Parts: sequence; structure tokens; C-alpha cells
Amino acid sequence: MSKVIVTGGSGFIGTAFVDSLLESGYQVLSLDSRSPQNEQHRGIFRKIDLLDAGTLKEALEEFEPDLLVNLGARTDLDGKSLDDYAANIAGVENIVAAVAETASVKRAIFASTKLVCAGGYHPKSDVDYCPDTLYGASKVEGEKILRNDSSLKCPWCIVRPTSIWGPWFAAPYRGFFTAIYNGYYFHLGRCNPPRSFGYIGNVIFQLNKIMAAPDDSIHRKTFYLTDYDEFTIRDWANTISIRLKGRPARSIPEFVLQGAAVAGDCLKAVGWKNPPMTSFRLRNMRLDTSSVPLDSIKEITGPSLPYTMEQGVEQTIEWMKQRKLI
Repeated sequence: MSKVIVTGGSGFIGTAFVDSLLESGYQVLSLDSRSPQNEQHRGIFRKIDLLDAGTLKEALEEFEPDLLVNLGARTDLDGKSLDDYAANIAGVENIVAAVAETASVKRAIFASTKLVCAGGYHPKSDVDYCPDTLYGASKVEGEKILRNDSSLKCPWCIVRPTSIWGPWFAAPYRGFFTAIYNGYYFHLGRCNPPRSFGYIGNVIFQLNKIMAAPDDSIHRKTFYLTDYDEFTIRDWANTISIRLKGRPARSIPEFVLQGAAVAGDCLKAVGWKNPPMTSFRLRNMRLDTSSVPLDSIKEITGPSLPYTMEQGVEQTIEWMKQRKLI
């Protein structure tokens, strides 16, 4: 497969993925409603809203891709109803229809999210859903469209990114790095649960392996995109802090962060989109989110990934310095 369309190519994972495809010699068309973050992608970029079914279909017909990777989505948690996440529902319907009518497409990969289940919940199957956010609920609807639509004849699969970080990231994990750099981050008392994090370099490696896998090993399957070696927020924060400041991050009593979370909730209620701490973030910091199913993705990639957490931290800090973010 030499020609690839990436929807959401201007987003975090999309930008990194388009970079890797171009470096590997693929012909790429990046579709997004936003301009590229990477100026080098402007020559392969076309501005398209996933809700514009006609223009989307036209783009596929003209480019004749072998592969479509849908990374386009609204991913924040600020929506007030499912209607605010139309790109994740009607957008998926439009992509499925366009792929079904484009004879050149040999494979399609659709990004969902780990948040189709609440943090800490261990799903019993790929269709065991229990979202606790509207974003997660919208992605459940997108998955159901794929599983129930019989018009999609080419092999396809769903990928569920976990908590992904690294170069080209934005909220919330860019803020995590800058909070540590500015001395605003503190460990949550003695709380130290393991987490499912994914360094972007490992996620791109996993996507590339899925692209190259035999049809029967990926068709109608669901793969979690995450690191295989578990670590905790404390481990991660200390690694970042030592690299940036020469010492581990400090701890703070839990009741202090509870007060900060309440204050953050109030700030968010009056319009601050991304306060450093909220009740939602505090709750997530306490959760053990490490147990996601990995057997399926390891069958595709093998038992190991190319980057350790420490290597990811080093590369991310260098990227942030180059872009004068720290």
C-alpha cells in the first residue's frame, strides 16, 4: 500500500503519523478542518470537515488511496451533549460511506479511544462499553457504526489509544511537562497507581505494524495503543523533573490537591478551559488504569516496543526546547 489518506492529519497523533509515512516514502494526503501544525505538511494538506460528506468522498475518489487511517475527531471533554461530538459519529458515517464507494481502498483503520470505558473499568469484550464522558460515549457510537455497517467491504480495524504523549502533543500532557518545568507539579501524597500511557513513537510503530499485517489478523479487531511496560505518574514525573531540574518532583498532602481541584472546577465553570487541576483530573490520578487488553496488539507487533519511557522523555524535552515551549 503506497497511497495513504490520514483524516485528522493536523492533530497530535496525526501529525506524528504523517511524518512517519512521508519518511517511509508513502504518498500521503492529510485531511483536517485545521491547518497543519507542521509547516512541511502544507503541500499534502487539504482542508475538509468530516461532516462534509460530498467533499470527503470527492477527496477519496481523486486521490485513490490504498489505505485510509481515520484519526479525525473532537477529543476534548468540554462538550455539553453528543451533538457537540458530531465529528465522532456522523463523521464516521461519512468516512465509512466514502470508503465503501472508493474501489481503491484496500484497508481502513479507525481510531477510537480507551475512554469507551470509564477509567479503572476492565472490559470483558470489545463491545463491553461503559463510558463516563460524552467524548467516550461519542466514540462508542462511532464504533457501533463500524460494527453494524455491512457496506464496508475492505478489511478494517479499530485502534484505541490510551493516554498518549510526546512530540506534537497538546493538552493535557504538554501542560504536565510545563507544570513540572515551572515547579507547579506535586506528587499526590503517597498515591502511586500504575497507568496505561503510550509514547507517541511506540504508537506510530504499532500503527505501522497494523498497516503491514495480514488481512485476517486485523479485520474487525480492536487494538489498544499503549506502552507495554507499566509505570506510574510518580515514575514519569520524577524522570521528567530530574531531566529538567536535576531533582525528583516534590510531594504534597492529598487534601491540598483536593482544594486545588475544587478551585480548578470553579475556574473551569467561569471559562478557563484547562486549569492545572480539576476534580476529574484528581480522580484520574488516583485510578489504576494499567489493565488494558494487550494480547491482540502484541500478536501484531511482538512483545516489545522501540522506546522506553526514559527515551520518550528525552525526545519530548528536546522537541519542546526546539519549539521554545520550555
